[in-house]
Amino acid sequence: MPNATILSEFRAILGPKGFTDDVDVIAPWLTDWRGRFTGSSSALLSPANTQEVAAVVRLAAKHRLSLVPQGGNSGMVAGATPDNSGEQLILSLRRMNTITAMDASDGLVTCDAGVILQNLHEAVAQYGRRFPLTLGGKGSATVGGLISTNAGGTQVLRHGTMRMLVAGIEAVLPDGSIYDALAPLKKDNRGYDLKQLLIGAEGTIGIVTKAVLHTVPALLDRCVVWAGVDSPTQAYDLLLFMQRHGRDRLEGFEILPQRALDAVTTHIAGTRPPLDTPHRWHALMEFVQDDLGQSSPGELAVRLLEDAMGENLLGNATIASSDAQADAFWKIRDSIAEAERAAGPALQHDISVPVGSMARFIADESPIIERDFPGTKTVAFGHLGDGNIHFHVKAPDHVDIAAWNETDGKAITSHVYDRVRAYGGSLSAEHGIGQAKIAEFERLAEPARLVALRAIKNAFDPLGIMNPGKLVPLA
Repeated sequence: MPNATILSEFRAILGPKGFTDDVDVIAPWLTDWRGRFTGSSSALLSPANTQEVAAVVRLAAKHRLSLVPQGGNSGMVAGATPDNSGEQLILSLRRMNTITAMDASDGLVTCDAGVILQNLHEAVAQYGRRFPLTLGGKGSATVGGLISTNAGGTQVLRHGTMRMLVAGIEAVLPDGSIYDALAPLKKDNRGYDLKQLLIGAEGTIGIVTKAVLHTVPALLDRCVVWAGVDSPTQAYDLLLFMQRHGRDRLEGFEILPQRALDAVTTHIAGTRPPLDTPHRWHALMEFVQDDLGQSSPGELAVRLLEDAMGENLLGNATIASSDAQADAFWKIRDSIAEAERAAGPALQHDISVPVGSMARFIADESPIIERDFPGTKTVAFGHLGDGNIHFHVKAPDHVDIAAWNETDGKAITSHVYDRVRAYGGSLSAEHGIGQAKIAEFERLAEPARLVALRAIKNAFDPLGIMNPGKLVPLA
């Protein structure tokens, strides 16, 4: 436990703006976004620049104190939540929120780790560019957190995850040294790619402090389509059709069941069903134009929808008539997690299987869970185009949720992950492992993966001070 003398050393490094041990100030940052994990911490450390981060890490290493890096605290697996020992200090990157450079000629933007995603979107838009990653938590998620969890979002289909979007990185390693790989080199054969090791590492081998990110041309036009379909299988066939005939113009393809739409329109103000006909499933598509040589995305969408209707690939569809309506369609998709939380407790599984198997997974596995665990309801939604579905299981009404989580809840989660493994998939598609999934990860991961992860962790962080208890199961 850090004593008063040690805490005063951190205070001396960070000053009054960067150090607090006020329990009321620290309290909001001790619980994860889903409210399932709450820890404790003696101090909240908020450095203003990379040099201060390095000084904090060196001091933590000297005293063998554990640090829990934190961005917007909007993660889904409690990867930025301290344990309840009180021995771990929260290291917040939120003060480091400067966009330091934007080069419109090569499309690269340089920014601090604490920059909020929505602010990044707005900043690069002033240069006629856009950062092609978005998600429901864009108002709180930070660049460092997105990098550390290798975030995905709704535009992965065309632009990839954060691994594809990071051109350069700066990080403080566990000994307090600064790793500078900000130069956006196309080729670099100096051994292991440390940049890629840091992406998705959840702060367990280093703290990302700055990044150079790829941007793409701003959209000239877009067309957002809402379609009603009968099943995940029909949605998958529709996806293949749109990819085949829409080429690289299809930027997003999401699916959701009727019960997810019902939850949103019930609990989220200002939302309503896009279609006036009932459907068991829905698909949300976005076609884009970012080059003057391309045809109008609206014309493309109309033609493809007519052809798809002729091939019985959808039941009904509507095209957003304005940006406001397009945003309203996306608001439905982005609000599902919030609506479900309002509707009652549920188990959330962020899974991926090969794209061609996802429709079968949903269709076959959902009824088995609802049969074997009476009263539960499955809700599968998300990024069908990249094989990543958020597979939620709503708890039965009127149960003691704490007791249920420890009994049926654990059994359901293990069952879901066992089936994901049988399909050759992953129990974490884009949210990371954190502490919420670490036990199941250790149970299911192949031995070679665990050996490699532990070796990397021990090599970088022999003192074990960097976000302990997250991502890497102890041997």
